Amino acid sequence: MTEVWLIGMVVMLAVILVGVPIAFAMALLGFLGTATIVGWKPAFGMIAQITYDTGLSYELSVVPLFILMGNFVTRSGLSEELYRASNAWLGHLRGGLAMATVVACAGFSSVCGSSLATAATMAKVAMPSMRRYGYADSLATGSIASGGTLGILIPPSVIMVIYGITTGTNIGKLFMAGIIPGLIGMLGYMAAVAYTTWRDPSLGPPGARAGWGERFKALNGVWGVLSLFVLVIGGIYLGVFTATEAAGIGAFGAFLIALVKRTLSWRGLYDVLVDSARTTSMMFVVLIGAIIFSNFVNLAGLPNVLQNYVQSLALTPMLVILFILVVYLILGCILESLSMVLLTVPIFFPLIVSLGFDPIWFGIIVVVVTEISLITPPVGLNVFVLRAVLPDVNTGTIFKGIMPFLGADIIRLALLVLVPWISLVLPSMMR
Repeated sequence: MTEVWLIGMVVMLAVILVGVPIAFAMALLGFLGTATIVGWKPAFGMIAQITYDTGLSYELSVVPLFILMGNFVTRSGLSEELYRASNAWLGHLRGGLAMATVVACAGFSSVCGSSLATAATMAKVAMPSMRRYGYADSLATGSIASGGTLGILIPPSVIMVIYGITTGTNIGKLFMAGIIPGLIGMLGYMAAVAYTTWRDPSLGPPGARAGWGERFKALNGVWGVLSLFVLVIGGIYLGVFTATEAAGIGAFGAFLIALVKRTLSWRGLYDVLVDSARTTSMMFVVLIGAIIFSNFVNLAGLPNVLQNYVQSLALTPMLVILFILVVYLILGCILESLSMVLLTVPIFFPLIVSLGFDPIWFGIIVVVVTEISLITPPVGLNVFVLRAVLPDVNTGTIFKGIMPFLGADIIRLALLVLVPWISLVLPSMMR
């Protein structure tokens, strides 16, 4: 059976490289592999059952609700107000506009949940100001692309939801576990900006200094983000409602914010609903393909083979973790984030559990490595989102700008691996 799996993996990677969507590639491998092992009729029955169960899953209803919440937040214009407030407090510093961009990205991520949406939105908001004050395109785009990656770590995060559902890990605890690493990531990116402008002050000149009155007035614009974050995450933390209930409450709260700000027309509402339906459909197709693939992986006995192989090598658990991280960093150069998580977690998760690692801690490590993949060449999706939004900036300039931020990411990843308490302290205090 192991030989069947190895041949199937080679075929699947070849199919992906020629342009077949990874959802269909995973489903095809899972179906053909299952048919080879147990027969065609059970394989067809498996596809039908998985499609039916996934489409009607109550746990998965959290996905469209959080996507809907993020789309309402984007429509309500909260990104501009977040950037205005961050700029009022930080813009007068050397590299302050880039730091303000990172802070605004973190705030927007806390109610959006999508890295790509965060990067695309903040590019339109922050880039004009940084250009007006003479910022280098490399630093400006680097701060936007890197800050956007916080969208899949700071809760609510769709990637965390997918990981939780795939592994049976508590989604609420995953959300709590992502808060401190997300804040560390934000501070690390700000430190990267400070280091870059210390080496070459011309890359990020100081902006205009705002008065204290203007600074506190700018904070009035962040009430929507703060109240929505406290409502959703605070409710989960205190045990008032589940993650699925929090998603519904968050979507309704974001809808009310858009109404209060008068940014939602009937046409806008239609666009939000259609975009949410399209994104949800895409994610469900990918998830169905991943579940079919996961069933084949388990049927072929790959987790047991992998565990036995690791035990035969007598590797320490930390060396196994380092090997897995290297695999993720390599895959991040050729696969997009959701596909990478769905392709690898069914293989690595049983091994991680057998070695005694905490599933919540491993989930945060996976998400952080996935974050890094969003800005690593040659397939850093956030980079190509910026390239589409800012066609006058070439790809090489953006990749040059993200290098200091990649350094901050590697340091944060090492810290989270060596000190699991950082990720586990908040989940351990949940009700």
